[in-house]
Amino acid sequence: MNSHPHSSSTTSVRARARMVERLREEGVRDERVLRAMNQIPRHQFVQEALATRAYEDTSLPLGCQQTISQPYVVARMIELLGAGRELGRTLEVGTGCGYQAAVLACVAPEVYSVERIKALLDRAKENLRPLRLPNLRLKYADGSVGLIEAAPFDSIILAAAAPVIPKALLTQLAPGGRMVLPVGEIEQYLLLIERTPGGSFKETRYDPVRFVPLLTGTE
Repeated sequence: MNSHPHSSSTTSVRARARMVERLREEGVRDERVLRAMNQIPRHQFVQEALATRAYEDTSLPLGCQQTISQPYVVARMIELLGAGRELGRTLEVGTGCGYQAAVLACVAPEVYSVERIKALLDRAKENLRPLRLPNLRLKYADGSVGLIEAAPFDSIILAAAAPVIPKALLTQLAPGGRMVLPVGEIEQYLLLIERTPGGSFKETRYDPVRFVPLLTGTE
């Protein structure tokens, strides 16, 4: 008998259901997001030693000075991105372990996820392989410059905090599109940027957050 607490699928199914209930209590209302969070096995995306903590509302280390965001922040950001509309073609900057990309792929018809650290991208591919998500494409590149070959995007989400809003990402946001990102260095907060059909930008500030910094280049 395997003693690994999350080797039992029933254990992880129950833990996921509890996580989703907690997200509801914390104010996440978008049923598409809650369904996706219930569907994706978060314990398969964290280091095995941390698998028992996969459904706690906490960020966990991934190695390479990166973290997997706490479930509430993932749900909150995707909810802000989708609020009252379809996500359409979506760009994620910072694949990390692949967890948020998988959740996005359950909600959006087309997801491109970019990661600048090769070791992390390789691990994300391993993590994602069993899920067979045909609408998700991963790319090894510097996400701070976007992904020009797939632009424009209806939705853009960043998994790292930018000191200032990356200009390249604004130009790759389609009219009517939305971008959600953590902004700031010492004090960070979530920022929603909406591009009007006329092409101008509207910014709305949300919750304080704590993210690793957005870095440029690849490694």
